[in-house]
Amino acid sequence: MLTIGELARYAGVTVRAVRHYHAKGLLPEPERDHSGYRRYDADDVIELIRIRTLAEAGVPLARVRELLQADAEEFAAAIAEIDRRLKDEIRQRQRHRERIARLAAGAQLTLPPQVVDYLDHLRALEVDERIVEAERDGWIVLAAQSPEQVPTWMTRKQQQLADPRMVNFYRILSQTLDQNLDDPKLVQLADELAPFLTQLADDHGEQFVNDTELDPPLTELMDTLALDTVPPARRLIALLEERGWTGWTEVQRTGGSAEVQRMGGSAEVHRTGGSAEVHRTGGSAVVQRTRGSGGGKGE
Repeated sequence: MLTIGELARYAGVTVRAVRHYHAKGLLPEPERDHSGYRRYDADDVIELIRIRTLAEAGVPLARVRELLQADAEEFAAAIAEIDRRLKDEIRQRQRHRERIARLAAGAQLTLPPQVVDYLDHLRALEVDERIVEAERDGWIVLAAQSPEQVPTWMTRKQQQLADPRMVNFYRILSQTLDQNLDDPKLVQLADELAPFLTQLADDHGEQFVNDTELDPPLTELMDTLALDTVPPARRLIALLEERGWTGWTEVQRTGGSAEVQRMGGSAEVHRTGGSAEVHRTGGSAVVQRTRGSGGGKGE
């Protein structure tokens, strides 16, 4: 026969735990012997081990009591359910470990691995960190909104980034961050970016340029995040609108097409279909717009 201390030691618990299980009615409390001590046998050790194992698996004590009284079939089914739940918890904890590992490596805890790789790619191309941060903030929102779409979007972004013209776009934009908004590099960038976007859309379809299909309030939020971080982008959008494209988070064609003619330092942009004409001479520009067949607006 065993004392309560021996029982606790053999079952791998504390004396306090044995007394707690007695109080909860999980482990029957034996009568005291003639010396006033409670004595336990091998069956008590086995029962206590079962209680400890179920409790450590996260089974509530009320449920432990039910399982101890269940028949073999019911007990086996309950154990199978506990095993399934533990496997789910292990998978979830493994995902948490992977996120913590990315955080320790300097990646954003809230970003999928594909986005982290994309941002690292931008850094490797020496894109200004402020632009990388603007991209990061936008992708945090996108990944939270549509996580299932991120792999598709990332594949497309990496394909676009493989084109030297897109790399040049990021590099020139980086160079304009600390310059005035009338920096001629922005005009150069718009002149190069507009036909590039047109070629992408013509070769691969409009969805290759933009397939996010976000709600307007979310698009506005993401535009604000980006444009507040990268002020020259506002000027670039205005220049692109003169060349047939508009938007930042959602890039779209404007109503009409554009033809660009250059002679020396001047350029003329003619639009059809809800048209605009832009005449450039030196550093100045005059833009004339019309909306359909009625009225006009000059800037």
